[in-house]
Amino acid sequence: MKTPGAVLLLLWWGLLVVAAESGGVQYEGAASTQQTCQPDIHTVLREMSALLAEQRVELRATKTQLEAMEKKAESTETRLRATESGGVQHEGAASTQQTCKPDIYSMLTEMSALLAEQRVELRATKTQLEAMEKKAESTETRLRASEKTVEEQRAVIRELKDKQVEQAAALRAQAAALRAVGDSVTLTGSQVEDLRRDREGRKVSFSATLGDGYFGPFTVSTTLVFGNVITNIGSAYNPNTGVFTAPVRGVYHFVFFLLGDGHASNPTGAWLYKNDKYTVMAYSKQESQYVKPSNGASLVLEAGDVVYIKLYPNAWVRDNENGHTAFSGHLLFTM
Repeated sequence: MKTPGAVLLLLWWGLLVVAAESGGVQYEGAASTQQTCQPDIHTVLREMSALLAEQRVELRATKTQLEAMEKKAESTETRLRATESGGVQHEGAASTQQTCKPDIYSMLTEMSALLAEQRVELRATKTQLEAMEKKAESTETRLRASEKTVEEQRAVIRELKDKQVEQAAALRAQAAALRAVGDSVTLTGSQVEDLRRDREGRKVSFSATLGDGYFGPFTVSTTLVFGNVITNIGSAYNPNTGVFTAPVRGVYHFVFFLLGDGHASNPTGAWLYKNDKYTVMAYSKQESQYVKPSNGASLVLEAGDVVYIKLYPNAWVRDNENGHTAFSGHLLFTM
C-alpha cells in the first residue's frame, strides 16, 4: 500500500504534467493567434476553450482532493500528538511493565517529519495550482481577444471585398463609356476628308503687288489686278482677277497701299470692296511730287464672299520692282 507521501508525490507529479500540457495549449493558442488568416481558427479556438474548461474542472477536483488530504494530514498529526502524549505516559509506565517496543518514539519522530514535509509539499502544490489557475484565466482572456481580433479582421476582409466589387463595377462602367466614346469618334473616310479640308480652309493669307507701270486714269471705277503674288496660302486670292474669295465664315483683315504722282487733275485713290459695296477708301491729291495713301479694315465674311480693290474714277496709281502698290489679307479666326 502506498504511503501518503508517495500519494502526494504522485499527485504533485500529475499536476506538473497537467501544467506542462497547459503550457502547450497556451503555445498552441499563441500560434493560432498568429494564423488568424486560416479559415479553421474558430475550430481551434473552440477546442482550446474546451480543453481549458476540462483543465479547470481537473484543477478544482485536485484542489478538493488536496484539501481533503490536508484535513486528513491534520487529523493524522492530531492523532500523532495524542499518540506521542500517550507514548510518553506509556513510557513512564513501561519502566515498570516493559510492554512497548523501544523504537516507538523514533517512528513517531519520523512520521512527524514526514507530515511536515507533506505539509510543505501541499503548500507548494497549492501555490502551483493557484498559478495554474491564473495562467488558465490569462489564456482564456487571450483566447477571447484572439476571437475578437479574428472577427475584426473578417469584417475588414468583407469591407475590402465590397470595395473590390464596387471598383470592378466602376471599371466596367468606365470601359463601357470608353467603348461608347470610341464608337462616337469613329469617323468615315469622307468625314476625315471634310475635317482636313476644314482645317486647310482655316489657313488663309495672301499678299500681292500691282507690278511695274502706270494704271489709269479711267473714267469709271476699275478693279485693280495685283498680279505679282508674294504669298497665297489657301489659294483664296485669284491673281488673274484680283478678287479674294472667303473659303470659310470668319473675320478677315485687309490692307492696301497706293503710290501715285502728284497731278493737278488726277488724284491717287481706290476703294476696298466687299461683294458689290465699298467699305473704306484711300485717297490723296496734290499737284507735284508723289503721294502714298493707304487704308485697311477687318471684315466679317461668309464663305463665298468676295473682296477686291477698285480704282477711283479719273485716278491713277503706279508701281515698280519695290512693290509700293500692294494688297494683302488674312483670316483672323473662324466663326
